[in-house]
Amino acid sequence: MVHHSGSIQSFKQQKAEDGKDQCVEESEVTPCETRAEETFPLQKPVTRVKLEARPNSIQRKNPARSSGLFFREGKKRIDYILVYKKSSPQVEKRCTFEKNLRAEGLMLEKEPSLTNNDIMFVKVHAPWETLCKYAEQMNIRMPFRKKCYFTDWKSKTLGSRFHLRCRQIKSWLPRNPMKLDKEALPDLEDTDCYTAPFSRARMHHFTINNRGTFFSNSTRSRIVHHVLQRTKYEEGKSKMGIIRLLGNNTYEAAFPPHEGGYKSRHPIKTHGAQNHRHLLYERWARWGIWYKYQPLDLIRRYFGEKIGLYFAWLGWYTGMLIPAALVGVFVFLYGLFTMDSSQVSKEICEANTTIMCPMCEDTCEPWKLSDSCVYAKVTHLFDNGGTVFFAIFMAIWATVFLEFWKRRRAELTYDWDLIDWEEEEEELRPQFEAKYSRVERVNPISGKPEPFQPFSDKLSRLMVSVSGIFFMISLVLTAVFAVVVFRLIAMEKFASLNWYFVKKNWQFATSGTGVCINFMIIMSLNVVYEKVAYLLTNLEHPRTDSEWENSFSLKMFLFQFVNLNSSTFYIAFFLGRFAGRPGKYNKLFNRWRLEECHPSGCLIDLCLQMGVIMFFKQIWNNFMELGYPLLQNWWSRRKMKKRGGGGQNVENKAQLPQWDKDWNLQPMNAHGLVDEYLEMVLQFGFTTIFVAAFPLAPLLALLNNIIEIRLDAYKFVTQWRRPMPARATDIGIWHGILEGIGVLAVITNAFVIAITSDYIPRFVYAFKYGPCRDKGYHHDDECLQGYMNSSLSVFDIREMKNDSQFRYCRYRDYRAPPWSSGPYEFTLQFWHVLAARLAFIIVFEHLVYGIKSFIAYLIPDMPKGLCDRMRREKYLMQEMMYEAELEHLQKERKKNGRRYHHEWP
Repeated sequence: MVHHSGSIQSFKQQKAEDGKDQCVEESEVTPCETRAEETFPLQKPVTRVKLEARPNSIQRKNPARSSGLFFREGKKRIDYILVYKKSSPQVEKRCTFEKNLRAEGLMLEKEPSLTNNDIMFVKVHAPWETLCKYAEQMNIRMPFRKKCYFTDWKSKTLGSRFHLRCRQIKSWLPRNPMKLDKEALPDLEDTDCYTAPFSRARMHHFTINNRGTFFSNSTRSRIVHHVLQRTKYEEGKSKMGIIRLLGNNTYEAAFPPHEGGYKSRHPIKTHGAQNHRHLLYERWARWGIWYKYQPLDLIRRYFGEKIGLYFAWLGWYTGMLIPAALVGVFVFLYGLFTMDSSQVSKEICEANTTIMCPMCEDTCEPWKLSDSCVYAKVTHLFDNGGTVFFAIFMAIWATVFLEFWKRRRAELTYDWDLIDWEEEEEELRPQFEAKYSRVERVNPISGKPEPFQPFSDKLSRLMVSVSGIFFMISLVLTAVFAVVVFRLIAMEKFASLNWYFVKKNWQFATSGTGVCINFMIIMSLNVVYEKVAYLLTNLEHPRTDSEWENSFSLKMFLFQFVNLNSSTFYIAFFLGRFAGRPGKYNKLFNRWRLEECHPSGCLIDLCLQMGVIMFFKQIWNNFMELGYPLLQNWWSRRKMKKRGGGGQNVENKAQLPQWDKDWNLQPMNAHGLVDEYLEMVLQFGFTTIFVAAFPLAPLLALLNNIIEIRLDAYKFVTQWRRPMPARATDIGIWHGILEGIGVLAVITNAFVIAITSDYIPRFVYAFKYGPCRDKGYHHDDECLQGYMNSSLSVFDIREMKNDSQFRYCRYRDYRAPPWSSGPYEFTLQFWHVLAARLAFIIVFEHLVYGIKSFIAYLIPDMPKGLCDRMRREKYLMQEMMYEAELEHLQKERKKNGRRYHHEWP
């Protein structure tokens, strides 16, 4: 912070103006307070020296001026920032709130903004006694005094010849380029220490080398946030919490500060990192290290376990997409290489004499089957012999992905000390406490009274919420119906257009325009869904923050999943199924004829729908995640320059204190990580549910996720204010949603292969009606000869048009010819194909479900070594607690001068 005389004078004036508020600033300095985390230890001594030596010349002057992370006296670290406008009328509420904050033990200091005269910052600091008090109340686990013993049998046998030889061979291999340089990353955690819930009565058990650094920055911010959430600003049980004050514009923002700038004039390799934010930018958020693993421990330390778990899951999902993308590319290449040799494509391209029935009854003319040669070849890219294999592979892949994620999550929760956190720290939402404070019930776990929501009230609110969900889903279906009507009108217009290119490729024109309009409707309705889901979730009054987030996440997923996939389900399972036949077409409103599938199948329409929506949605999401915050921050800087610094001319942004810089950044989404998870889960659905129709979906998802990781990292580090470091043990309700998508994917892929694609009709023809029916199945080129002619029925065109130059035309169906005894009735081949489709669905689902269940049974949710280690450490921690207590008693007795004999140990 650059402390100008002008800023001091303006602060004094502001203090005089706010004298009526009776908000007295505290300036006491607790003796035990020291500067926290000015430097952080690195694993290599040489790097530590570089990191500590670099900022000495700056830090010797004044830490407050050099970083802007401390109070004006330069010792008390800023744990939280509150922002309000001087012109705000909520003066009484703010002063009462700040007075109660001081009563809770927090220290406050006000500072005017250097960029806007109407903005005032309230710096919040939690002294040591306050941190200890609330750390005990929140059951925060802190490092224990005793060090860990070797509990893993692998660690004991590292000296064996076998392991020494393995390490020697590994040293000969080239270094993995994806691994981060360990010398550049700090040793963040005391991993050789046990942890236990903090207790002031047993403070001597904990490893307290420095009171200023015992509680990390993220822990300090979490404690302050806990106090802010439960401090009153008016009389009454419902008048509490910073969330309500932000809602009624008493405060404009509340956030923990970043730890400094994320860029440095000196290279990190020679001068080290200035702070954790700078280190995160250099080792995580830069585009040049897109191929590197993520520093999850550093992410967790800076942003909290909840955000750390999200990036761990995103990285795991991206890594698991690599084999899926490779197999999908191989399937696509197989279709590409066999496209020209496909018997079905050759028959369509050579059918110069096959006349197809007109696409509309009034203005359309009959057309040649060979005109759709390109359409047939493109269809073969995605509808070939590898489709069934890839569908089975992706169903198994989804199960393996989720099962191994459970193991990975178990390891992370152990390493991050989250095993027992959920039972200890789950807290009630202040809104829930305020709403149901009159009715209390004893908690069966804690034995303490707490607010209780009656079952009748909960049921009535839930019914209203469910009704709202069904209403929004019906709105989605209405939008899909509108798109279907548009496709019917567009099909008729394109088929009768005078433009030859469009008339020849009317299938592509109809599908392309339909999917583009559908995409615009999808993105428009998403804005409405978010607001409705927010209102319905607040109406339910969930008990805890995790319940609120799970309820909101489920609603958002239901809305957007139906919105995104309803048109895809229509194309996959309804397009061309109810079109009727020439002379007896089914019409919508007795006006527009229903769509038909191309003679080579409807799969290409489904593929086009998925490809366009997936591609454009990923581009739009990436723009909204990074481009939109960049534009907003640019606009804020532009307005600041126009105002000339809001009364104080700030020539260089680097001269601004950290709280001013953070205020000019964009806040994190109000819904936390819901939008981030929702985007990836919807992508997972696109990758698995209809993957039989679009084998390139995993490749597009992989490329997008590689960009997504760095986009999110850059956004969190540089464009967003630092979010409140929250804790979590898993990814919440999203895991259950992913498992549900995996089950749905098996069903949909079975139906896509059996109904949408032509795999089953070709299979039945080859074994029952083709030239190989008596010889056995040999090769597609031999066994599928005549398939196209067999799949097309004959219609007497003069029944529909008397002036036509053709007598007969062909259409896609299995019906008897007009000269038979039962004209236009279904043939025996139709029933054979229908029976084969139903049999395939049953066999496919049972086979794949059996394989999925067997794999899930084989892979335990937690590694055996981790289970043994946890049981061993639980036993050792009980031993150490007992020994530490005895040691403390011995010291107390020696201190009092009393001698006891026959004591243990």
